[in-house]
Amino acid sequence: MKFRYAMVCSSNQNRSMEAHSLLKRHGFDVSSYGTGSHVKLPGPSLREPNVYDFGTPYKQMFDDLRRKDPELYKRNGILPMLKRNSGVKLAPQRWQDNAADGSFTVVLTFEEKVFDMVLEGKDVSFVLQFLFPWIFR
Repeated sequence: MKFRYAMVCSSNQNRSMEAHSLLKRHGFDVSSYGTGSHVKLPGPSLREPNVYDFGTPYKQMFDDLRRKDPELYKRNGILPMLKRNSGVKLAPQRWQDNAADGSFTVVLTFEEKVFDMVLEGKDVSFVLQFLFPWIFR
């Protein structure tokens, strides 16, 4: 049986993409997603994040932030992160919109609220019944 892996964080930028990149380099069948309503990246202040729609190419985000303030976004690691991401896949994808990607054997989430959203949005009852049968008695 071949395993399929999904890495899920809020914006499909940092944690899920680092895991995606690592597993992909080692030959795993892996995809990655975010659960937020938009992709949010740090901006010049906490009150001014950079907000993009899911599906916006990483290269487009990179070019936009490089145009806005290349030194800031290089210094805070956003430009290198976006460059890495664009080498892994075209654009961030939203978990809730991934039905066409099929099912996954293993889904890793990187924070509790993301875990809750993954459980809410998918029919995972079979997996849960398999892993935790005493819950369903």
